[in-house]
Amino acid sequence: MPTFLTRRVTFAAAHRYRIAEWSDARNTAVFGPCARPNYHGHGYVCDVTVTSSVDATTGFLVDLGALDAVLRAEVHERFDHANINLDVPEFADGRLVPTGENLARFICERVQSSLGQAARVTRVTLAEDGTLSATYEPDAPSAA
Repeated sequence: MPTFLTRRVTFAAAHRYRIAEWSDARNTAVFGPCARPNYHGHGYVCDVTVTSSVDATTGFLVDLGALDAVLRAEVHERFDHANINLDVPEFADGRLVPTGENLARFICERVQSSLGQAARVTRVTLAEDGTLSATYEPDAPSAA
């Protein structure tokens, strides 16, 4: 049976939804208050789930210290107290819109790249608040 480990990391960040090629009116029509020019913030909760084989000696599927270091660098240090649109180049105007869906996928890809073969990221769930979260599962079949 597969074994999974989930670690939670939190960060506070601001963002806004905007597509650079669109007019302000169209951005507002599509994204509503999330397109306001002065941004808005969230206290994000990010759950990253990994899997690997459990080491018979230690009982661990991943070195927790190594996982924590990756999450600190790839999630907390990158996003905490940042304006995602201005401070994270991948989400600058004309690039990715910093939706929960795009952030979850981005975090998954960055964490996986840093973990290498140590473990496989199976799920990232990113919650903006208690009412809204997005989940990315890299191995899930895509909807057509």
